[in-house]
Amino acid sequence: MTEHIVPHFHNDVGVAEIEIGAKEFMCIGALPPFDHPHVFCDMGDDNEYVCPYCSTLYRYNPQLAPNEARPPECALKRETV
Repeated sequence: MTEHIVPHFHNDVGVAEIEIGAKEFMCIGALPPFDHPHVFCDMGDDNEYVCPYCSTLYRYNPQLAPNEARPPECALKRETV
């Protein structure tokens, strides 16, 4: 049920950084079945977060909607989970 509230992002494309519109989110690494444990990430007062599993750098961009990402293909679509 949490996945409906907390946006999920992945780095299947292998970019160095992903801009996202949320400060609380889930990183899944790559798309299933190659995903890592789904990690809840909280930037707190910071604007950047590095995933402890895949080392993806997430950067907060307030111009994006909470479930949006740049590059856009890094936002996990519900039907993929």
